[in-house]
Amino acid sequence: MDSKEFRRRGTEMVEYICNYLETLEQRRVTPSVEPGYLRHLLPDEAPDDPEPWEKIMADVESKIMPGVTHWQHPRFHAYFPSGNSYPSILGDMLSDGIGCIGFSWAASPACTELETIVLDWLGKAIGLPDQFLALKPGSKGGGVIQTSASECILVSMLAARAQAIKYLKQQHPFVEEGHLLSKLMAYCSKEAHSCVEKAAMISFVKLRILEPDERCSLRADTLIKAMEEDEQQGLIPFFVSTTLGTTGSCAFDDISEIGDALQRFPSVWLHVDAAYAGNAMICPELKYLLKGIERADSFNTNPNKWLLTSFDCSTLWVRDRIRLTSALVVDPLYLKHGYSDSAIDYRHWGVPLSRRFRSLKLWFVLRSYGITGLQNYIRHHIELAKRFERLVQKDNRFEVCNEVKLGLVCFRLKGSDRITEKLLISINASGKLHMVPASVNERFVIRFCAVAQNATIEDIDYAWDVITDFAAEILEKEQADEVTEIVDRRKTHTLAQKRSFFVRMVSDPKIYNPAINKAQTPRMSTELTSPTVDGTVVTVQSPNTPGSASWISWPLAFLFANSEDGPKNDMPLRFRHLDTKVRLSASRRNSATGGGSSPSPEGENGIVLAKSPKRSPIMMRRRGTSPSGPAPANSNGGNNK
Repeated sequence: MDSKEFRRRGTEMVEYICNYLETLEQRRVTPSVEPGYLRHLLPDEAPDDPEPWEKIMADVESKIMPGVTHWQHPRFHAYFPSGNSYPSILGDMLSDGIGCIGFSWAASPACTELETIVLDWLGKAIGLPDQFLALKPGSKGGGVIQTSASECILVSMLAARAQAIKYLKQQHPFVEEGHLLSKLMAYCSKEAHSCVEKAAMISFVKLRILEPDERCSLRADTLIKAMEEDEQQGLIPFFVSTTLGTTGSCAFDDISEIGDALQRFPSVWLHVDAAYAGNAMICPELKYLLKGIERADSFNTNPNKWLLTSFDCSTLWVRDRIRLTSALVVDPLYLKHGYSDSAIDYRHWGVPLSRRFRSLKLWFVLRSYGITGLQNYIRHHIELAKRFERLVQKDNRFEVCNEVKLGLVCFRLKGSDRITEKLLISINASGKLHMVPASVNERFVIRFCAVAQNATIEDIDYAWDVITDFAAEILEKEQADEVTEIVDRRKTHTLAQKRSFFVRMVSDPKIYNPAINKAQTPRMSTELTSPTVDGTVVTVQSPNTPGSASWISWPLAFLFANSEDGPKNDMPLRFRHLDTKVRLSASRRNSATGGGSSPSPEGENGIVLAKSPKRSPIMMRRRGTSPSGPAPANSNGGNNK
C-alpha cells in the first residue's frame, strides 16, 4: 500500500468508523457466539500471497464484527465508560503515524515534554495539590501516562516496597533483603479492585484485605487496628491502597481520615485509586470527594474511562518522583544521553521501556472540548444516572443498593439473590441490554452505568422498560413456581401424614379412630378347626393368654366385621405366611336363620380360622395319608388360591 492508496483507504476507513458509530444501535450490543467461533471462520495459516483490501474489509464485517462487544453502544451499561471521541481517535492516528518510541527525552523530546505539560493541565483541573505537579516551582512530583490503573498501582507498590527495604536496611544492615521482604504487609479494602491483589503477587509481598463499613467505605480505625496487630506479629506495614469510586458500587474510602491516622506510620505509602471517579473531580461541585488528597503519596485516574479519551491512557501522579524512579531505574549506556540529568526520562516511571506518544490524544481531547465541555459531559452522565435511580425508587419491586454520587446505580429485585441473578441473565441473553453484577454488603446486585458518549434520556427510559418487562415475566414465573412448589409440598406432606396416621392407627386403633373404639375390635377365635375324611371336626386349641394380641391385624378384622353387606362365609382369605384360611363367622341374627359357624366368645361377629386340609401335616398324619395324597372331599377347604 503506497501513500496514494493509503489516502483512499484511509478515507474509506474514516467513513467506515463514522458509519459504525452512527448505526451502533442497529447492532446487537453483545455477540451471540461461542468460544472458538472465529477459529472455524479463518484459515489455519496466514496467506502466502497478498489479498485485496476489499476482501479484508469484507471479512471485518462478516467475521470480526459478529464477535465484537460494542462498548460504545447506547444499550451498553456494564463496567464503566470506555472513553472515545473523534479527537481522541485522530490523536491515536497521528501517534501511530509518527510511530516514535518515547522512552527518553532524547528519543522524542516532544513526546516527553507534551506528556509532562498535559499531566500538569489535568492535575490542576482535578484539583491536585501543587506537590503533584512537575512544573510548579519547588515541586518534586509529577505525572506520567501508564497503560492502565493496574499498572499505576503496581509501580506505586514497587516504589513503596523499595522505599521500605531501604529504610529497613538502614535499621538492620546485616539482615538479608529477602528476609525483610517477607515481613512487608500491604493493605486494601475488600471493595478495592482486584489489581491490588495482583500487584502484591507480582511484588512478592503480603496483602491484608480489610472489611469496609456498611457504606462500603474503608475507615481509619479498621486500618490502624489491623496494622497494629500485624506489627505485634513482627510484620511491617508499608503500603495502603485506598479507592475513590470502587468498581463494585462506586463507594469512597475516607482518605482524609486515613491520611491523618497514617501520620503515626511515616514510612507507609498511601496510594489513592480513582480510576473512574477521579475524572469527575474536574467539576467544582465534586471536588469535596478529593478531601485528604494532600496526605497521599500517589494518585491515579483513567481519562480513558470518563474523559472521552480512547484506551490506553491512565494517568498517575506522585508527590516525590525520586522515590518512584529509584525503584525502577535501569540505566545502560546505550540509553544515556546528554540531557539525562536535566530532563525527564519516562522509561524510569513504569514497567515497559517502550512508550507510545499517548499524550497527543489527551491533548487533542482537552483542547477540543475544553474543561467546560468535559464538565458538561460528566454532569450529563450523572443526571442520567440520577434519572435511572428515581425510576428504580418509584417501583416497589426494586431497591437501590448504593449511594448514587456519580454515574453508577446498583439495584436489585427485592427478595432472594437468585431472582436478581435470573433477571440479569435473561436481560443479557436477550442482547437488548448489557449489564454486569456486583456484590454490595453480601447481596447480589446489578450495576447500571451511563457509558455511551451521546447517551440520552430516551436511552435510560428504554433500558428501564426492558428491565421492568423482564422483571414482570420473571416474577410471574417465580410466583407460579412458588405456587406449584407449595402444592407439591402440601401433597407430599399430606401423603406423609396419611402414611404416618396409618402406622399409628395400626399400632393403637382406639386412640386414632373413635369409630373403632366405639365398635370394639372383634376378637379372633383361638380354635383352629379342620374336617377329617369321615366328617368329624378336629379342633386345635391355641394357647389363650389374656391380653395377648391376635395374629391377624385388627384392621382386617374390623373390615370384615363392618362390611356393608355383613360377613360373608363364602369368601375365604388365605395368608401364605401362616398357611391358613380365614372365614367370617355368622352374626347372632344370622345364626338364628341357620347361618354357619358359631359366634365369637363375646357373641359378636368373629372370625373362624380353618386350617387348609391340603397343607395340614397334623391331619395328614391322623388320617394316615401322606401330604402328597389326594385332597379331602370337604368343599370348605377346597379353595387354595
